[in-house]
Amino acid sequence: MNHNTPLSPLSPRPLRHLSQVHRRVMTTAQLKSHGVSPAEMNEQCRRPGGPWQQILPGVFLLHPGPPTSEERLHAVLMYASRERSPGVPSQPNTSEQRSPYAEAMITGLAALTLHGFSATPPLTALDTIDVLVPRMRRLRSTGCARILRAPALPTPQQVTGLPVAPVPRALADAVAELTDASAVRRLLTEAVRAGHCEPASVVRELTQAKLLSRPHVVDAVDSLLAEGRAIAEDRLYAMVHEYGLPDPVWNVDLRLPGGPHLGGLDAYWPEQSVAVELDTRAPRQGDRHDDDALWSEYARKREHLERLGITVVHITPKKLRDAVEQQAAVVRTALMAAADREPAAYVVVLPR
Repeated sequence: MNHNTPLSPLSPRPLRHLSQVHRRVMTTAQLKSHGVSPAEMNEQCRRPGGPWQQILPGVFLLHPGPPTSEERLHAVLMYASRERSPGVPSQPNTSEQRSPYAEAMITGLAALTLHGFSATPPLTALDTIDVLVPRMRRLRSTGCARILRAPALPTPQQVTGLPVAPVPRALADAVAELTDASAVRRLLTEAVRAGHCEPASVVRELTQAKLLSRPHVVDAVDSLLAEGRAIAEDRLYAMVHEYGLPDPVWNVDLRLPGGPHLGGLDAYWPEQSVAVELDTRAPRQGDRHDDDALWSEYARKREHLERLGITVVHITPKKLRDAVEQQAAVVRTALMAAADREPAAYVVVLPR
């Protein structure tokens, strides 16, 4: 198959340089800039099986036969970014400067496949490709392009040279279209288990998309949070052993003798009175108030323990994943500093 099909003899020049994938897909405006008239474009697409085809409104595939997956991705992005709505200004210092596709980005299942998910279909199996654009864009879904709008766009990630929505946003857009509970659970679990993102960021996006009112999504989130905490605990165990820290007692409750419950801890070194607590907050309502309430609970417990002379090291799952050596150094420093502190109050340690 000749992917460099020249124009008809009526064309001003043959465009032999159109060999790269994104140059085999071009918009009307791009072709005009190469001296191709609308009449010539129509002529190239007129015959079935002709040298060109119009894959989406205003977007042309410059070879016969079906488009490749990569060509479909470029075509969808070109369609979504080929023109602006009147009155929508260009935003400087945004992803538009880095991407030829303005503010459009691939999202949903196609984005997750590009991110390397194994639970998503291959690109060739997707009838439509989701593309995220600013809310004010005047576009409609058509052909293989499904338009999704957002008042505020996330910063896209470059994957194989294409602007792709971050995993949490792509997940929310994919889950919005899924009714199969097991499929939703597989996607959320893979997102955390494969290290693509943390549970809290997924819950935040699902909440903003108003998806936590759907029972099958709530069930999947329950599994996600359990999975996320288990992974964080495993990373904490691994950190203690790989960096040669003394063994703590794991998953304990502290109480004052004959007094109130002080709270649960993920790891505790009784001799040094040092504790580690994992911060796995993921407010279900997505409300700032809920997040503040959870953080206040952490802070109250920490302040109470520290008044008793117990040092509390607060660690997030993300820090355990991305900066484990630094977290091990923080814990080691707290253990070494114990000798210079006043003895802590006596507390009762109980299994949790």
